[in-house]
Amino acid sequence: MLASPADWISPGSRDGFRDDPPAWDGKKVSLLDTDHVWGIGGNRPWVWKAFLRGHNPLFMDPYDGSVLGKRFDTKWDPIRRNLGFARRLANRINLAAMTPHGELASTKYCLAAPGASYLVYVPEGQKALIDLTTANGKLAVEWFDCTSGKIMDTQAIEGGMPRKLDSPIAGDAILYLQSRG
Repeated sequence: MLASPADWISPGSRDGFRDDPPAWDGKKVSLLDTDHVWGIGGNRPWVWKAFLRGHNPLFMDPYDGSVLGKRFDTKWDPIRRNLGFARRLANRINLAAMTPHGELASTKYCLAAPGASYLVYVPEGQKALIDLTTANGKLAVEWFDCTSGKIMDTQAIEGGMPRKLDSPIAGDAILYLQSRG
């Protein structure tokens, strides 16, 4: 796929994109479709792992029941909601300036414009160590709850060094840091 003349591709599970999708290099657009990865499957963490590693996650939704025999199965609601949350977040940030930078976050799931903005997936029960060495001045801190979709602002932090941040959210969270100037 990578050697093809295609502008976009859709990797699958045999390519290693199921549980821990690798960071994407951006040479081609990656449409990471659950149909290619699982058949029918996916979960909330996968949405964020894929998104923060530079992919465009898609869900092959069995909503009509023609494949699984159960219409509008609620077990798929977390992936549906989190794809919507990811889109809403993408519309709020300067996504075009950000690229995968797993080396900047202890969780390894980070999109960043180093020095300016950082978007980090923090799985439930983990803390986030973020390398803010290239960020000068204060950064606004925002936490996003992957379960409810609620946003929580917390006190701004200083850049210029690595910082360890504890999530105020009980479950999976997204940390958004934005330079104030």
